[in-house]
Amino acid sequence: MAQAIEAPASTTAEGPTQHTQNQVSRFTAPQLRLLHRAVDPKRVGKDDKGFAHMQAWDIKRYLLRVFGFAGYDTENRELTLVREIETPNGNRSKWTVVYRAQVRLIVKDVQGRELGHWDGEAAGAGNNLPNLADAHDMGMKTASSQAFKRAATHLGDAFGLSLYNDGSSAPVVNFSAAHPPEQWEKVAAPLPEPDDAPVRPEPGSQATEDATPPEQEQTGRAEQREDVRRQEQAGGTTLEALKGKINAGWSNRLSCEQNLADARKHGLLDEPVKVGEMDVRVEDLLTRRIAHLKQQAAQANATEGQAA
Repeated sequence: MAQAIEAPASTTAEGPTQHTQNQVSRFTAPQLRLLHRAVDPKRVGKDDKGFAHMQAWDIKRYLLRVFGFAGYDTENRELTLVREIETPNGNRSKWTVVYRAQVRLIVKDVQGRELGHWDGEAAGAGNNLPNLADAHDMGMKTASSQAFKRAATHLGDAFGLSLYNDGSSAPVVNFSAAHPPEQWEKVAAPLPEPDDAPVRPEPGSQATEDATPPEQEQTGRAEQREDVRRQEQAGGTTLEALKGKINAGWSNRLSCEQNLADARKHGLLDEPVKVGEMDVRVEDLLTRRIAHLKQQAAQANATEGQAA
């Protein structure tokens, strides 16, 4: 009786995955050296809640370094509107828009064949923005970027995996039995570490929600309060005086709300203030900060309730 011959795994698998038998030889030695690196602390920042995180554009940059141009693909598996909220604000409404996304990351070998793919899921919002289109745009970008970054963590420490270990940039993978050091340490000479500048947030992101208040680094708060007092005694509220007030009351929601009212009263809502390297409208800066402080207070109350 003839005996059936089992086909090799490479022909029976439903497309190549990270588990296919012949994957080991399809990584080059220089790629494995890069993948075994710890994440550079200069690539790590803080999000608006104080958690360590990385920028999506920086993840794309590192994917290009490891896998080359056209060496990876992304696929939006889902992008769904969860909720659209209008908040009346005088004659001008504010909008909060929430999306959820699932993004697939596909990486390829140097011949263009798929090495593996991973999915990431996330929700994201455009919070309290005066323009509905901007709120949708921010919500979609935030959800998609977060999902993309979560998918990339399957590639190890250099893509942010270690940050799940209490925000640490110290490596957690350290060794892979599928890719032992003799495959890449002696074969590939040490690669030069690019002297990258610290990673900055993407322009237009909502990183300003918890940003350093304008000009705080250049002027002490005591000096700012004195400047505000002198300017108010001279009559009126100038933009410089308002900046001082914003800095002095940055951590107090009631102060932020009063500063927003003052800005409206004196026609300063559309004036730009410098936050990092970005110019942000006074109204946008304060409304986002107020929303963030409200969210912090709600989370603190919820935590206290659970503890009780």
